[in-house]
Amino acid sequence: MSLKKTLLLIFLVLLVDQVSKIYIKTHFQLQERIEVFSWFQVLFVENDGMAWGAKLSDFGSFISDRNAKIILTSFRLFAIIGIGYWLIKSVINNTSKILIIAVALIFSGALGNIIDSVFYGIWFGSSWGEVASFLPKEGGYEHLLFGNVVDMLHFPMWSGVFPNWVPVWGGQSFTFFEPVFNIADMAITSGVGILIVFNKKAFAK
Repeated sequence: MSLKKTLLLIFLVLLVDQVSKIYIKTHFQLQERIEVFSWFQVLFVENDGMAWGAKLSDFGSFISDRNAKIILTSFRLFAIIGIGYWLIKSVINNTSKILIIAVALIFSGALGNIIDSVFYGIWFGSSWGEVASFLPKEGGYEHLLFGNVVDMLHFPMWSGVFPNWVPVWGGQSFTFFEPVFNIADMAITSGVGILIVFNKKAFAK
């Protein structure tokens, strides 16, 4: 797969990801939702941590939320450099097309969420109780590197209650699928899924 096609794939994923996030950020208030179907909603939430909303500070009280955010954003920046190097090396060495597509999806998804974490805090105003403005005169809602990732895709396909015999969660209500995510998350998940399902083809050499 040529470098030109690889860059085009990355550009398209980033374009769809950022356009959808900017639209949501400038048209929705936090927690505002639109029910498209009974099993699909557009729900605006912001994630200031890792996947599933977890934070580094959740794993140790000695880490403050702001220090945890700096560590997480710094890790993402170093990780994207490593993934980018892997991608360029794969293209130069003319490795499997499946491998290049998978790594390109992971790279573009990671970069899409990094843009939120690094820049959205200074690009946008607050979304609490109001629709955020782009580049507000009074400044953004946070400093550089402290932005939150914008999520909006919600698929509450089924809701129910765990049977009482289920350990820990017995009797508690739950929804499948509860997490809210974005296009960048979909790209990362798809890339990882491709590497797992087509492992032998991806790493043929």
